[in-house]
Amino acid sequence: MSGMKIEPGSVPAEKKFSITVTEEGPYLVYGRPPLAEQFIMPNENDESWYFQEGKHFSTETEPTALCRCGSSRKKPYCDGSHVHAAWDPQLTASTEPLLDRTEIVEGETLAMTDNPAYCVFARFCHPHGDAWSLTERSGDSEARELAIREASMCPSGRLMAWDKLSSTPYEFHFEPSLGLIEDPGIGASGGLWVRGGIPLRRESGETYEIRNRVVVCRCGQSANKPYCDGTHAAIKWRDELEGEPAGETVPEEVY
Repeated sequence: MSGMKIEPGSVPAEKKFSITVTEEGPYLVYGRPPLAEQFIMPNENDESWYFQEGKHFSTETEPTALCRCGSSRKKPYCDGSHVHAAWDPQLTASTEPLLDRTEIVEGETLAMTDNPAYCVFARFCHPHGDAWSLTERSGDSEARELAIREASMCPSGRLMAWDKLSSTPYEFHFEPSLGLIEDPGIGASGGLWVRGGIPLRRESGETYEIRNRVVVCRCGQSANKPYCDGTHAAIKWRDELEGEPAGETVPEEVY
């Protein structure tokens, strides 16, 4: 791991796990991490509140080629459609640390870092007011707990809550795993949720910052590739995988 950038609060996955982002084609997944649909589920006010697993998919073939152009007829797997699809495969995202360009929200007992370039429109930051106002009111124990939860539920890591006394971030524990985000609330499918410190690298060998949670584009239309930028929500992209939210809830309530 020498020379690799690792985000604070993140732990690199075992060496067998990695994802290569090919320059003009799919994601190549190594290490056989579990892969399942992850449905964004609402609370009683129809606000994003937790994830629930749906259909599982095999990653036994190594590497497993997952579609990133949005046009495969064998989703989530690549079928070669990227060769003729109307998409721009160019990898435009910076490999620099996410925290380099963050805004900081200050509260009484918490701070929250926010990098809007990584918003995937999952909306976990909205319940009970919003994560920003809750952070500012973190002297109140209930507001503090909600602020930590909402920042930590952000699948892309755009938001991160920090304890001001210890200067340490809060992160849910994730095993190395992949999620195909489904968002019934807006009638769209989202990106590929990469969890548990699985490294992303380009074919050149250049590695993106290792993070506990990050979302990469599956619709092929993000302007911040390989990362998701929420474009799937605007274009109502659907992967048509036809699974149902019938499995376990994610994540575990462990920081």
